[in-house]
Amino acid sequence: MLNGNNKEFAPQRLDNLRELIRGKGAVRVEAICSELHVSPATVRRDLDQLEGIGAIRRVHGGAVSVESRLEEPLFDDKASLAAREKHRIAEAALQFVEADDTIYLDGGSTVLEFARLLRDRTNVTVVTNSLRAAHELAGRGPRLILIGGELRRLSQTMVGPLTRSLLQELHLDKAFMGTIGLTLKDGLTTTDPGEAYTKELVMNRARQVILLADSSKAGKVAFAQAGRWERVHALVTDLQFDKNLAKELTSKGIKVVRA
Repeated sequence: MLNGNNKEFAPQRLDNLRELIRGKGAVRVEAICSELHVSPATVRRDLDQLEGIGAIRRVHGGAVSVESRLEEPLFDDKASLAAREKHRIAEAALQFVEADDTIYLDGGSTVLEFARLLRDRTNVTVVTNSLRAAHELAGRGPRLILIGGELRRLSQTMVGPLTRSLLQELHLDKAFMGTIGLTLKDGLTTTDPGEAYTKELVMNRARQVILLADSSKAGKVAFAQAGRWERVHALVTDLQFDKNLAKELTSKGIKVVRA
């Protein structure tokens, strides 16, 4: 165990702290104290030092890494991660779909898994910016509406200001959204500002927003904010999702379903 008050260990402690923040993207002071077995005063001094060299950015109650933003994997690689959890999340999300709903399907591998479960639902209308979701539903199933925009190849979605021309004309009953990262303070975040723009636009047009996100997204912060918790009505996640964060979200009036 490192002694936070021993100057002999300070360089090693700083390296450990820097790596901890880089790995998590964002971390609170209490978590650092628990992880590195040091006092809050020591943590705050170390955070000041790391901020001074440009390795982190101090935020209220903790710090965010600026060295490497959360990276987004290739779509097919992302789809293979936590595949069982994503399927269970998709199945649990079906409870929110009602006859004659107009629903929006966001990009992302968990939402794509959900789209596959809609192939026999002919009594709903699906609006989507996802080429993958559209492909799944092109042969049969719901009435399908694709929004235009600029193609983001990494996520296979149409994004950016050009998506506004159609979305601003639509009234969506429910929007099923994905995310790259989520924290209590920063809300939903993604890696691309154009995608963030379209996500926020959709969330403002939907009567209900249902977030589909496995537990690996919790505590991670990506580059661009893509929605605030005030717009989210429900979160469907897996059993490994952080219980304390789930309680915090429930206290905000968000229904948390752990599948």
